[in-house]
Amino acid sequence: MFLNAYFTTGRIIFMIFFIVSFIALMIYSYRKDIKNHERYYKNTGKKVLIYGILVIAIFVAIRILAGN
Repeated sequence: MFLNAYFTTGRIIFMIFFIVSFIALMIYSYRKDIKNHERYYKNTGKKVLIYGILVIAIFVAIRILAGN
């Protein structure tokens, strides 16, 4: 009953259309720029992983040192 008040049939159709369109445009844009991604963002995944682990390690160290 609660969701029926907010999600009418028109809104559901719009959400489905928007999501499908957004995903299609994202795929198109990525395919279009794939050469630039390989050139400018080389080894970015490794860097994000290293920095993510570093941030988590710092957070854990602060929590341990603070005693919480």
